[in-house]
Amino acid sequence: MFIGHYGLGMAAKPLNKKISLGTLILASQFIDLLWPVFLLLGFEKVEIEKGNTRFTPLNFVSYPFSHSLLGVMFWAFLFGAVYFFFRKDIKSSLLLGALVLSHWFLDRFVHKPDLQLLPWSDYKVGFSLWNSIPATIILEGIIFIAGIVIFYITSDVKKRKVSIRFWLLIFVLILSYVLNIIMDAPPSQNAIAYTGLFLWLFVIWGYWIDAKKYKSNE
Repeated sequence: MFIGHYGLGMAAKPLNKKISLGTLILASQFIDLLWPVFLLLGFEKVEIEKGNTRFTPLNFVSYPFSHSLLGVMFWAFLFGAVYFFFRKDIKSSLLLGALVLSHWFLDRFVHKPDLQLLPWSDYKVGFSLWNSIPATIILEGIIFIAGIVIFYITSDVKKRKVSIRFWLLIFVLILSYVLNIIMDAPPSQNAIAYTGLFLWLFVIWGYWIDAKKYKSNE
């Protein structure tokens, strides 16, 4: 899942308006932001296998640290704990931890059975929605559109310049999603990892949209 995670992050905005969109994106996509790093370090492995699923040719051979349920629970706890250490806001910390954890449950809908429950276990789960491109697009589209509507209604993004940044982000996310469907996968594991690192740009973009200095003078 890709844009569905962003949709859920945006949908969480009214639950705590103090949290920046950048932080909401960071939490909802935290697992996929860690994954490229683990690939480059050789801790996890992915292969290009045409026909692995209809939606993506990526065969997620091993990603026990970033995408096992126990691993994601650890990262969710760590994310929330670090946020609480700096902000002393338990409500926000719990919300962000829940967003990190939500990543695994959303992924379970689309992945084939390649998601481990425990890093050392061979038992894997997944509902395989990626075997149907239309069903995948419908599910992600519903979550993404709902997130856009909720965020737009409940935030200060309606101000002109901020609104332009927001809708440009939405356009780039949709474009990235479409290109991911129609284009061939990067040719190697390292190429996939380096491409994945570009997801950090969306985090930065989220902070840019929600920057307080723009809220006060635009």
